[in-house]
Amino acid sequence: MISARTSASVARCARAAAAPATKLRAAPLSTIAAARSFRPCVQSTSCRSPSIQPHRGLKTLDFGGTKETVWERADFPKDKLHKIFANDTLAVIGYGTQGYAQSLNLRDNGLRVIVGVRKGGHSWEAAKKDGWVEGETLFDIDEAAKRGTVIMYLLSDAGQKEGWATIKPHLTKGKTLYFSHGFSVIFHEDTGVIPPKDVDVVLAAPKGSGATVRSLFLEGRGINSSVAIYQDVSGQARERAFALGVAIGSGYVYETTFAKEVYSDLTGERGVLMGAIQGMFKAQYEVLRAKGHSPSEAFNETVEEATQSLYPLIGAKGMDWMYANCSTTARRGALDWAPEFHKATKPVFERLYASVANGDETRRSLVENSRPDYRERLDAELKEIADSEMWRAGVTVRGLRPENQ
Repeated sequence: MISARTSASVARCARAAAAPATKLRAAPLSTIAAARSFRPCVQSTSCRSPSIQPHRGLKTLDFGGTKETVWERADFPKDKLHKIFANDTLAVIGYGTQGYAQSLNLRDNGLRVIVGVRKGGHSWEAAKKDGWVEGETLFDIDEAAKRGTVIMYLLSDAGQKEGWATIKPHLTKGKTLYFSHGFSVIFHEDTGVIPPKDVDVVLAAPKGSGATVRSLFLEGRGINSSVAIYQDVSGQARERAFALGVAIGSGYVYETTFAKEVYSDLTGERGVLMGAIQGMFKAQYEVLRAKGHSPSEAFNETVEEATQSLYPLIGAKGMDWMYANCSTTARRGALDWAPEFHKATKPVFERLYASVANGDETRRSLVENSRPDYRERLDAELKEIADSEMWRAGVTVRGLRPENQ
């Protein structure tokens, strides 16, 4: 166990690393965004904690030797957002994880927002509970798309394919079509989503779930997001895309393309963000249990210590800092075995990326997520995970955390 062998000096380092976060909660929003949402090294590629620059604005930064331009929230204050979208009605189509978060953040930023969902459904009722008013700011999808000048297409990927026939007639000249994922446009041969040539088409893709988009906005921090321009008919699509990225709750926004966004996103969520981590958790837990370790010990050494101790340190300072601040035994073993895991898993990631790029992942998602029994099948798959010994043990372990007592 790494945490048990960590020295007192390491513990002091960890407390010191955590201390600024407490102070930042009371800091100005731009300062919080600079410190919490983005940690690039401006002075050199070796530093880990650059000084906070609350008024930095647009700047080219060094990302490990590659220069990139980054926009921040300070580049688009509320008065500028209001000026850019003074004549616009932002129609958020869909009220799922991204739809609810982005629409509420846009509303809180003082912009003119309406929501379009299927009338009488679960999302309709959820929107009403969040203060959207039927006939004023809440409409069925057809009416919302008709009223919107910026149509924010935030249905699920399968839902976008199904709903395109409703949306397309309302994409008249001069409007803007907005996405938070490049899926439907890049894989248009499978989805049928081909934007008209006389509308701007842009993307702002938060790097996290809708729940995080909303919670970080409410905390005054802001999530990081990618922004891309697919069609710039008006000549203003670029500025409006970055403005939308900030308006939905981003602290920092980076430019990409529709294709790169969808390829990286599909690879990431199937890989280290979700798919790979569950597979590796399960593999290590099963080996420990087969060798006679108890469920609590196997879970603690597989999941709890990772999520509660090591991953936060990696997020705060980087992998090298985490290695440098664990026991010598743990450090040596990790460094020795990392190449083995790299060698074993890189071919899997190569196959995964190829499956994303050739559209296989898209076609599978569209087929599976369009089944009439999709929800029942999903619930069954998630129940299998929840009912596994590892995650049942996790419920008990999490209950032992001091904050849950």
